Amino acid sequence: MTAEAHSAQTGFDRTLAFTVPDRDARGRVVRLGPVLDDILAAHAYPAPVRHLLAEALTLTALLGSLLKDDEGQLTMQTQTQTGIVDLLVCDHRAGELRGYARFDRARLDELGPKPDLSALFGEGYLAVTFDRATTEQRYQGIVPLEGDSLAQACESYFVQSEQVPTIIRLGVSSEGARCIAGGILIQHLPDGEEGRERIHAQFDHPHWEHVAALGGSVREQELVDPALGLEDLVWRLFHEEREVRVEQRSAIVKGCRCTAEYYRSVLARFGPDDREEMKNEDGLIMVDCAFCSRSFPIDLV
Repeated sequence: MTAEAHSAQTGFDRTLAFTVPDRDARGRVVRLGPVLDDILAAHAYPAPVRHLLAEALTLTALLGSLLKDDEGQLTMQTQTQTGIVDLLVCDHRAGELRGYARFDRARLDELGPKPDLSALFGEGYLAVTFDRATTEQRYQGIVPLEGDSLAQACESYFVQSEQVPTIIRLGVSSEGARCIAGGILIQHLPDGEEGRERIHAQFDHPHWEHVAALGGSVREQELVDPALGLEDLVWRLFHEEREVRVEQRSAIVKGCRCTAEYYRSVLARFGPDDREEMKNEDGLIMVDCAFCSRSFPIDLV
């Protein structure tokens, strides 16, 4: 590969969209690096939760890239009453990615170094919400947190809520404070990126079976290997196809919408008595942002 070709490869913190026109398939592939480190550094997550949140952020980046509305938002959230991880929420909007996990440290320490999904969540649900800014429409699907991974739960979402054959593969690699996560999502959509009515998407369609077999062969190490460009990864999987179209999407950045001005606007919706009860002894209302681990002293005077 020439130096020019190598420099053109999609690297960290950017999504690559691709289509295989002859197979009625579309896909997304992403590799998170510095952005992932920034988000995870907001809290001292233990290794199992750090790994789980890295997977969730990668999934959110993949699903968020499916939105055609640049100002739309994708939110992924777990719902569980008995889980050790009782809250996991990530969202993606206009290239901004953020996420947070809340967990019971004492119960987590009893599980050992590599707890499975059911041990972390117990009986719970995964909610995936697409908000489209231009049409002000909201689509939400809720599926059980079943299977061996969040990726399998997301595949169930597309099957049950959108009737779209989908495969998702994820990989996470951690070395000290550095974390790399990668993922690929492939779907069967007749007529390509836009697709026809979902009834035309068949799980036993020969095109889909072919693409799913190729895409499913990707290895975790390939997804997190910084020396393997995302274009090269797609080429490695589909190089025998007549045509594969790729498109780099905008960069992904750590995004948190926490500002003093924003919280003032939220607190202004409460009545005077409610706001008075929120004040501390200095007359300030302290607002904590779980996403970025910052505190905001708000003076409404």
